[in-house]
Formats: sequence, structure tokens, C-alpha cells
Amino acid sequence: MSRIGYARVSTVDQDLDTQIAKLKAEGCGIIRSEKVSGGSRDGRAELATIIEFLRPGDELVVTRLDRLGRDTRDVLNLIHECEQRGAFVTVLDPHVSTRGEMGHIVLTVLGMVAQMERRFIKDRQREGIERAKTVGAYKGGRQRLDRNKVIALRDDGQSPTQIAKVVGCSRMQVYRILNAPAVAPL
Repeated sequence: MSRIGYARVSTVDQDLDTQIAKLKAEGCGIIRSEKVSGGSRDGRAELATIIEFLRPGDELVVTRLDRLGRDTRDVLNLIHECEQRGAFVTVLDPHVSTRGEMGHIVLTVLGMVAQMERRFIKDRQREGIERAKTVGAYKGGRQRLDRNKVIALRDDGQSPTQIAKVVGCSRMQVYRILNAPAVAPL
């Protein structure tokens, strides 16, 4: 029986160290981590690898439920996949495991609460942006990537993978920039 830890943060500039330290302290012999959004399972190769290699009696350990995902259905599907392989899922904060029936109920409720909380946050953010726009205070989010540099690198023959490494972002962000409609200068 292996305890396999999974750590995830949403953006490249966030830090995984705290999660990894907690997973090590819990006795996880293997820890996989990634910096990718939890909004869906797309692009979460490390999590897919863990699920693929789970064996009966293994345990997938995460520090918080939202590290597995933001959507209740995705989280429940992940838990189901682990159980199909004879493995368990344990969340450290609050400490809940799928080893018992009560754990399933608690994880389902926690997943629904996390999804509802995420919706509330997005709604409040959207309302705040709309209010700021009406008074002319909203300028949009700060530009994190130099779009001109991405385009120049592409024009120099660099592949999206190479560009992503140079500018420090994901390939998906490079594709979004390259596939975005051209904006006329003001």
C-alpha cells in the first residue's frame, strides 16, 4: 500500500512548497505536483499519471479538496476512479477519507460547498467589475505576457513549446495569443 501525494496550484507564480511539506509529513512516499488550473481535468498530466498507477490499497492524499478540482462532479468522478482501482482518497484539511461511508458523504458535501463558494466569488468579482466600469475605474487586468514578444518569437521560427519556455508560460497561453484576432492600434 502506497501513500501518493498530489499537490497543485493554479498559476506558475504560486508556490507548492507548503503542500509538498504537508504531504511529506503525512508519510507520502511519492508526491506528484503541477501548476495548472483545477477548473477542469484537462492538462493535469500528473494527476492522470497518479490515477493510472493506483493499485488496490493505495491512497491518494491531497492537502485540501479543492486541490483535486473546483467542480463537484469532477471531484466525485476522480474519487470514483480511485475506488474502481481499489484505492482510497484522503483529504488532510479537514481530515476526511473514503475508507468509510461517512467519508463519502462528507466529501460530497465539501465538494458542493467548494463549487458554490467558487460561484459566489466569481459573481462578486463580476459585480465589482461592472460597478467599476460604470464609474470608469476599471482598466482590465494587468498584462502578464508580452504578446509582441510571443509573436516575434513565432515569426523567428520558434515552436509554441519553445516560446512557452522562453517567456515562462504554458503552451496553451502561447496558442491563445497566436490564435487571438489582431487588434488594431488606437
